[in-house]
Amino acid sequence: MASETLTADRFRFDPYSPANDADPFPAYKVLRDDFPAFWCEEAGMWVLSRYDDVLAALSNWRTYSSAKGNLVDEFPGRAGSTLGSSDPPRHDRLRGLIQSAMTKRALDHILEPARASVAAHLAEIEGKDTFDFVSEFGSKITVDLLFYLFDMPRDQAEEVRDNAVLMVQTDAETRQKSPEHLAAFQWMADFAERLVQERKNNPGEDLLSNFITAEIDGEKLLDKEVQLTVTTLIMAGIESLSGFMGMFALNLADYPEARAALAADPALIPDAIEESLRFNTSAQRFKRCLQVDTELHGQTMKAGDFVMLCYGSANRDERQFADPDTYDITRRPKRHLGFGGGVHSCLGAMLARVACQVVFEEFLKAVPEFHGVDAALSWVPSSNFRSPQALWLRKGLAAI
Repeated sequence: MASETLTADRFRFDPYSPANDADPFPAYKVLRDDFPAFWCEEAGMWVLSRYDDVLAALSNWRTYSSAKGNLVDEFPGRAGSTLGSSDPPRHDRLRGLIQSAMTKRALDHILEPARASVAAHLAEIEGKDTFDFVSEFGSKITVDLLFYLFDMPRDQAEEVRDNAVLMVQTDAETRQKSPEHLAAFQWMADFAERLVQERKNNPGEDLLSNFITAEIDGEKLLDKEVQLTVTTLIMAGIESLSGFMGMFALNLADYPEARAALAADPALIPDAIEESLRFNTSAQRFKRCLQVDTELHGQTMKAGDFVMLCYGSANRDERQFADPDTYDITRRPKRHLGFGGGVHSCLGAMLARVACQVVFEEFLKAVPEFHGVDAALSWVPSSNFRSPQALWLRKGLAAI
């Protein structure tokens, strides 16, 4: 709609709407073009949608603070105690300790277990013509890798996955976390607490043990910080990595020429990963809290107001990316926001890239041709993330 016929009081942007989950991009374009600083009644916060504005907010933690939570719908007690929901200098301490722990093991030792996991789950779908990429492949691999990194008990894998998926969801009708979602968060926090206590008594070579023992200038993470960090990493790891792999597979199903090119030349996969992160990131929206009154695009946003940063919109901004609604695996998009930006850029970005590359190298060897069989996908109901709940694929080329 043109700006002269559309006013802010007539336009609605509802991050809780199933229609928005299915296709947020038309609304994002209206936001960028007509209402780049928009008050969203449904969420009770401002919405920033242009690339430059989102990047500027991510780069200015003094004005756009994370200390009151970074999830659009936050869990009780989480704000201020995790890497993503704290500001410097506390954030820098947490990030330094976690980063020092992650570099000890994660990247050097993830390749072999990743390939073993892919091989095991490829064998499970080998005799199937049709399969759900999410539940039968992508999410299983994600859980395998997290359980390997944290050395978690395998008999609880399904419970961990199910609760992690519930944690990222929001009730579309009440526009808040439901009792079921809050119970999932509490289950995961209790699970993480038991892990921390067990590992303190029996340290090993896993990532959790590294979190517990990591030190910077003689300082360690507090037990609560380790617990909430593990809780958040499990939630974000399962949703972000599994969600992104699902989105990548969806892109390749929708764009068969890209799929064929990657199957023929796996060296193209890293660039395709970056384009998929730009084109269809699973991390769509996160929030900040303004610390000072801020004027932007003719609007006065007050100190104390929450601001929603739309990564998914910024990554489709034609002011930053030429022809942004085209999926082009040769694009090599610079400075996309698929992993956020600023001090809160995703700490697991490199790990996710490595894992995703391994997964799709092996997957495309085994299944070089596939296509989607769902005309209308169901999407995870979330105010932060966007990924299909199921992605049914059929091996072979689609009938013409």
